[in-house]
Amino acid sequence: MFNQIPAIDEVMLWTWDRYQPYVDALLARDLTAENAVEWLSDWSRLFSGISETYARLNLANTQDTADEGAETRLNAFLDAVLPPAMMADQQLKEKLLASGLEPQGYEIPLRRIRVDAEIFREANVPLFTEENKLGQEYDRILGSQTVQWEGEEKTLSQMLPLRLSPQRPVREHAWRAVIERGLQDREALNALWVRFLRLRLQMAENAGLDYRSFAWQQKHRFDYTPEDCLQFHRAIEEAVVPAAARIYDRRRRLLGLDSLRPWDSDHQVHVDPRGRPALQPYVQPDALAQTASTIFHRVDAQIGDYFDIMMEERLLDLHNRRNKAPGGYCTSFDVSERPFIFQNAVGIHDDVQTLLHEGGHAFHAFEVFRALPSYRRIDPPLEFCEVASMSMELLAAPYLAKDQGGYYSAADAARARIQHLEGMITFWPYMAGVDAFHHWVYTHTDDAQDPSACDAAWAREWDRFMVGIDFSGLEEARVTGWHRKLHIFQIPFYYVEYGIAQLGAAQVYGNARRDQAGAVARYREALALGGTLGLPGLFAAAGVKFALDSGTLAAAVALIEDEIGVLEPQAQ
Repeated sequence: MFNQIPAIDEVMLWTWDRYQPYVDALLARDLTAENAVEWLSDWSRLFSGISETYARLNLANTQDTADEGAETRLNAFLDAVLPPAMMADQQLKEKLLASGLEPQGYEIPLRRIRVDAEIFREANVPLFTEENKLGQEYDRILGSQTVQWEGEEKTLSQMLPLRLSPQRPVREHAWRAVIERGLQDREALNALWVRFLRLRLQMAENAGLDYRSFAWQQKHRFDYTPEDCLQFHRAIEEAVVPAAARIYDRRRRLLGLDSLRPWDSDHQVHVDPRGRPALQPYVQPDALAQTASTIFHRVDAQIGDYFDIMMEERLLDLHNRRNKAPGGYCTSFDVSERPFIFQNAVGIHDDVQTLLHEGGHAFHAFEVFRALPSYRRIDPPLEFCEVASMSMELLAAPYLAKDQGGYYSAADAARARIQHLEGMITFWPYMAGVDAFHHWVYTHTDDAQDPSACDAAWAREWDRFMVGIDFSGLEEARVTGWHRKLHIFQIPFYYVEYGIAQLGAAQVYGNARRDQAGAVARYREALALGGTLGLPGLFAAAGVKFALDSGTLAAAVALIEDEIGVLEPQAQ
């Protein structure tokens, strides 16, 4: 029966009544030690079709947030297929747990299944659907934001090259135009925020938990606690904030400024401190992917082959356009056993970094598809997923120069690498601010329903971590920074993963400085483990340590600063 499930193109058209007989067959089947693996495989095969359907519908909706047909198809799935699928998934989990069976190699996935079953509430099923729809609304608001620049309509992503201009008045004008356009939607985003928050608080209440505890279990965070995150913030204050302040002060001095303003530098936009034009990695759009292919082949032949498959099968949507949702991501099609990369490239170096990053996610998916049977493809911990992506940015860095197959002259490749390494240091404090804001929101839930209190909380965390950027006279832009971080709206508590992963990636990079081939080999071995180990085991498999302390951070900062020192003479 399960071997006769049709191709994904047909499954995507199914209504729930086509799925139900398969669910009934799984529930009716006696579950024994002898047939457990087959039963798990059939369950996985069925729900992989549901997963891929959602991934493809959601992708289409983010590719064009103004496409009413794409939105209608996604919402029909969210309303009519996802709720009964969640109910059926819970029934199957309960059947497996009631059996007492623990198939070999399934210990870690079973731990996650137990937690999922414990926090599941039927009353939350329609709330998850509503949360998805609120996320679409956020994408619509930001995806429709454009500004007029010299008679031409530009998306906010298309303004990024102007914000990198060596001409300070140009980048200030561009920065102000982007911020002023965002502020026009301030009230709409505030109203949307309150709806998001109240919905989540109801979910947690239904499960008998506060929201932070609910999110911790929902995200399967078994290896660290909320207090560990708060300690991580303090470690970043101690070991990283002074290093970030040094970077900002050095930029200020090189630019000849009394103070560094947000149009001069921030955690995301890296204006060249010596007044040189912004890095331009490519002119023809196709060159972004084609050159990335060469780089990936230099990292590892198999990794390069994976990326070539994505190019050949059109599994890339890289370039920005109006009504495209903001950001970048990699999604996976579980039946087709293929990843897909979505981003918003506009001709700047960040496009390269994003593609290398999302490429790491894609290679993670390929390795899991290749190594593990479908029933063991429980998603890896999110923190290690980000190790996969952030490590790839660093493993690919030695090949950015044209003589290595990359985008740049030797000097510009060194500039790009310094920019990335400095960005790692300045990112940790920003990450800590975003995560600390999450903790404030979900431990002060009454206050957080007042957007003005959120503005004040964001400002406090900004002042705590983002030392060195002068926002005087720009209060509205400063306090509404949380509006511009989609994770706060769409993926609560999903941000510390980046900080943890970057600490792992820095260690992978340290290994690669000593032995590039060996570091890549261990990296790939760890990716292939999927979700079969917890975080400490996966980090160890990659040859690094899972830790959140100031000592480990200080060592990473020292490594990064040392590498910047090596690259500086090459960038002149």
